[in-house]
Amino acid sequence: MVDIQTVSIVIASASIVTAILYYLLDIRSQSKMRQTSLVMGIFSKFGSKGFQAAWQGVLNREFKNYDDYVREHGLAEVWEVAMLFEGLGTLVHRKLVNIDVVDDLQSGPIKNTWEKMKPIVEGYKLHSNQPQFCEWFEYLYNELEKKGQRTRYGKRTKTQDSTIPSKISATP
Repeated sequence: MVDIQTVSIVIASASIVTAILYYLLDIRSQSKMRQTSLVMGIFSKFGSKGFQAAWQGVLNREFKNYDDYVREHGLAEVWEVAMLFEGLGTLVHRKLVNIDVVDDLQSGPIKNTWEKMKPIVEGYKLHSNQPQFCEWFEYLYNELEKKGQRTRYGKRTKTQDSTIPSKISATP
C-alpha cells in the first residue's frame, strides 16, 4: 500500500513540473509578443508620411551614380530609408526578429529599395571610407534573396527576379 508521504512527494513533484512547463510556455509567449511589438513598431514607421515621402523620393529619382545623386538630391532621404532597413537587418541578424515575419510584411519593398539604392550605398562606402555602411541592410536583402521569390500566400519559387517599379505613386 502507498503511504501518505509517497503520495505527497508525487503531488509535489508533479506540481513543480507543471510550474516549470507553465513558466517555459509563458516565456515563449512573452518573447513572441515582444518580437511582434518590435516588428509592428518598425512597420508603423514604414507607413508614416515622413518615411513614405523619403522612400518614394529615393525610388522615383533617376541618377547615373553616387556623385550624380548627391549633387542633385543630397543624402537626407537616403539616410532615412537606409537606417530603417539597416536597423531591421540588424534585428534579423541578431535573431531578435524572425526573417519569415519580415518576409511576409516587407520583402518586396526591401528588395526593390536595396536594388535601387545599391549604387548610392556603394558610392558612399568608397567616398566615406566606411565599408560597413548599410551592411545589415545588404544582409537583409541577401537573406530574403535566399528565400526565393514569393508567388502567393507564402509559396515561393527558387530564385528572385525582382524588378524595380519605374515610379512609385504618391497615392495608393
